Amino acid sequence: MQNIYDLTYEELKNQIISWGFPAYRTDQVWEGLYHKYWHLPDQFSALPKAFRSQLSTYFSTPEIAGSLSQLQPEQTIQSPDGETIKTLFSLVDQRAIEAVLMRYEKRRTLCISTQAGCAMGCVFCATGQMGFRRHLTSGEIVEQVLHYARQLAEKSEQVTNIVFMGMGEPFHNYDETMAAIDRLNYPQGYNFGARRMTISTVGIIPGLNRFTKEHRQINLAVSLHAADEELRSKLLPINRKYPLRDLFPACVNYVKETHRRISFEWALIQEVNDTLEQARLLADRLKVFKIGDSMLCHVNVIRLNPTLKYAKQATTRQRVDAFVAELTKHGVPCTIRLRRGIDIQAGCGQLWQRHETTS
Repeated sequence: MQNIYDLTYEELKNQIISWGFPAYRTDQVWEGLYHKYWHLPDQFSALPKAFRSQLSTYFSTPEIAGSLSQLQPEQTIQSPDGETIKTLFSLVDQRAIEAVLMRYEKRRTLCISTQAGCAMGCVFCATGQMGFRRHLTSGEIVEQVLHYARQLAEKSEQVTNIVFMGMGEPFHNYDETMAAIDRLNYPQGYNFGARRMTISTVGIIPGLNRFTKEHRQINLAVSLHAADEELRSKLLPINRKYPLRDLFPACVNYVKETHRRISFEWALIQEVNDTLEQARLLADRLKVFKIGDSMLCHVNVIRLNPTLKYAKQATTRQRVDAFVAELTKHGVPCTIRLRRGIDIQAGCGQLWQRHETTS
């Protein structure tokens, strides 16, 4: 079954023409999908019945009650404060993914998945602990955004930011992730600003180099978590393949080529990577990002979110403050991120498909 959300505008137009309908019908379908967030063929009531029938026959999903969507919301959990909403989606092959909506005073941020599971194996991440299931298609990535856009529209609200920091490593699924971003950014479609999107990677260097060459306006964050090779390899096994000695030059090249600031993510773990020694080593490594009078990098620190299969604890607030103070002393811009949704396992590193399937 073809996923309509996998198609570009031109691909959809060609499909409609092949059915014997005029090309202008594409605009009507595209508007329904990306402006009105329709996902049922009968919602396209202005289209001829024969066209709606063809739309249903070719694109609708029997497993999801005739919907054009190939994501079925199975469970929605809201944090007690109402600020975080996590949704478990079933895919047509019975795999499952999770995505999150976070409410702030002036922002509505989505945390979107790019894979079912993850092959990177970061020891403190629930998604890494579950292992890799499969890549998502561009349409499955796009549909997560449209699901929440539909919900927010009912309250006269809209998505303000999208972070590709959910399940999976975006650069491990590069083509589909970028196709989804292009579709979300498409001016005649959802028209979501590139600079309001952030992509996060553990440091897949070939993907990072490709991203650099494409000069995209999307924000880039690199999950670092340690400033020496030995510790980072223990926490993020991918460091054995793409070590810091190669990753930092690739990051510097990104900054020089794009003239865009890069962010580094750091989950602080009690007496593991929260020491002043680690802070000083990190500050020393980041000196290469000082270009002229500007420091073209930023560090986001957050206390570790708990997961079932990692026994270490989040650092104390006192140690967070000391770590940040050390970075600041060395001229490194740094922000302490608030933990959100940890009571419903919706925080960074906590997403895990909640029902298993056969392989």
